[in-house]
Amino acid sequence: MILSCIALVFAGCVNKNTTTETQVERIEPVETLVLHKSEIARVLDFNTTLQGYETMNVAPAMTGRIEHIYVEVGSRVKKGDNLVRMDQNQIRTAKLALSNLEIEFERVEALHKLGSISQQIYDQTKLQLEQTRENVAFLEQNTYVKAPFSGVITMKNYEDGELYSGQPILVLTQINVLKAFVNIPETYYPLVKNGMSVDVRSTIYPDNVFSAKIEMVYPTIDASSHTFQVKLMISNPNETLRPGMYATSTISMGEIESVIAPYQAVLKMQGANERYVFLNNKGVAKRVVVTLGQRFDDKIEIISDQIQEGSELIVVGQSRLVDGIKLNIVNKK
Repeated sequence: MILSCIALVFAGCVNKNTTTETQVERIEPVETLVLHKSEIARVLDFNTTLQGYETMNVAPAMTGRIEHIYVEVGSRVKKGDNLVRMDQNQIRTAKLALSNLEIEFERVEALHKLGSISQQIYDQTKLQLEQTRENVAFLEQNTYVKAPFSGVITMKNYEDGELYSGQPILVLTQINVLKAFVNIPETYYPLVKNGMSVDVRSTIYPDNVFSAKIEMVYPTIDASSHTFQVKLMISNPNETLRPGMYATSTISMGEIESVIAPYQAVLKMQGANERYVFLNNKGVAKRVVVTLGQRFDDKIEIISDQIQEGSELIVVGQSRLVDGIKLNIVNKK
């Protein structure tokens, strides 16, 4: 009697566990699409902010009183034009010392040739003269500050007679040539080269296309965003564009073969910028991280070394899936 009860209890436990396992196992109905490569015109658009090709903070290497500022905000200057004149007392004193040293060195040099003074005195006087010349050149550069390139004054922080204390006196910006930086997904790194042509457009001038070129492709990939940076040089001879404007840069890379998929099949990881899709892997869902390329209306280019022509993409029911769940293919296109 006791053995019969034990047997019944054991049989009941086995049946209960079997039922639980059956309930846990889930099979999701999905629809799939067999992927094929298509020939597309590879055109990449990137948004960026324009910058002056050269921007300089006009700031002497020494503090002192500002005697005169020759320009105002908006002034156009050419390379070599005077921008600022600082207090001239130091440069006058240095030039007087240099004049006296030059006369002294001529006398010492003559005596040295006659053998009337030692080599040590000659060397010391020569060194002192060279140091004074360097000091005069330094003071000259920082007393009479000139424009290192042609451009426009975009900021002025002082007036005549004020004491320069560290903040730039002026900001000089070159605007006849502009630059911009764009971040491009790492997948395109082998395709982007220095010298490639780029079209730049601004919403302010919707009918104008401004010519630019890739001046530099930076040699490293950002590990967090998986992008690399490119520097653009933008011709702006009429100064239509201005630094700070928002613009779109378009890079054409010719026609290539790539995999195009329905945009709704691509999922986005919550709280991150990671994009992924699900493939049918012999009746089981396989999660694959993808990089998005060019979009064509309701379709988009997806890039991954795990996706090839013939891969079976899940296009309906993918939002309910997790990696490894079993699939019931109800429709295959």
